Amino acid sequence: MSARLEVRLDDERKERLDMLVETAGSPTSEVVRRLIDDAWEAMMLERRKAAVERLIALNVEDVPDPDILSRQLAEAHAPCGFTD
Repeated sequence: MSARLEVRLDDERKERLDMLVETAGSPTSEVVRRLIDDAWEAMMLERRKAAVERLIALNVEDVPDPDILSRQLAEAHAPCGFTD
């Protein structure tokens, strides 16, 4: 399903968009979708970088085995104290 969106642009941004469309050789709607996708990917990359920085700041010296850690987390966060 797709949605229709109306966006009002000042003259400078309209000229920029027209140049992007001409350079891409694609319809305006496709260029706008690509710009949204690119902005989304950039935002997600920044979030991942921030998460890595937070993990590094934890300064964990002895990282447990992933299977053991997964089991411990599942047990610690099981609903109502029930575990598998």
